[in-house]
Amino acid sequence: MAKYFDVHPENPQPRTIGSVADSIRSGALVAYPTDSCFALGCQLGNREGMARIRSIRNLDERHHFTLVCQNFAQLGQFVHIDNDVFRAIKASTPGPYTFILRATNEVPRQLMHPKKKTVGVRIPDHAVTQALLAELGEPLLSSTLLLPDEDEPMTQGWEIKERLEHLVDAVLDSGDCGTRPTTVIDYSSGEAEVVRAGAGDTDRFE
Repeated sequence: MAKYFDVHPENPQPRTIGSVADSIRSGALVAYPTDSCFALGCQLGNREGMARIRSIRNLDERHHFTLVCQNFAQLGQFVHIDNDVFRAIKASTPGPYTFILRATNEVPRQLMHPKKKTVGVRIPDHAVTQALLAELGEPLLSSTLLLPDEDEPMTQGWEIKERLEHLVDAVLDSGDCGTRPTTVIDYSSGEAEVVRAGAGDTDRFE
């Protein structure tokens, strides 16, 4: 049965954030809010958690998982970025964008695209997510909370608790959350390719 944590959207209670972070370190799969919509997240390297995300969302091995990072310095540990791409991504973060880039050796092999050796990364502009990432001290392995055969992600914490009570270990709720997933930009070739138009403006990449 999933635990439910309700926090303030701008000043999340440190003790609650600490409890959620501890559960993630212990192997928990959590649903949490971001600046685009709710996401599923677990600790980097948690193979069981990754398998549970695949099961909940009915994903195949080609799906790009996302490393949700606290800041640009952390993001740079996990992907290769040349100067032009660096400037473009720096200008768009934090924000509702996911960038697909070539992964470094810091990324577990099972997280990479099996052929391209790429991974998705993002830096959210959301106080609760940032507080959780700061407490963890490492990225969250994440995927949008979009259930199979549904057109829009889940947006209400209470509904997530009700519907996924036996599929996730915790729900972190801070009230209203967005309804659109991130905009996904593939930079693995060195040029920007808009893979998915979402919450972030695509004009600067087209």
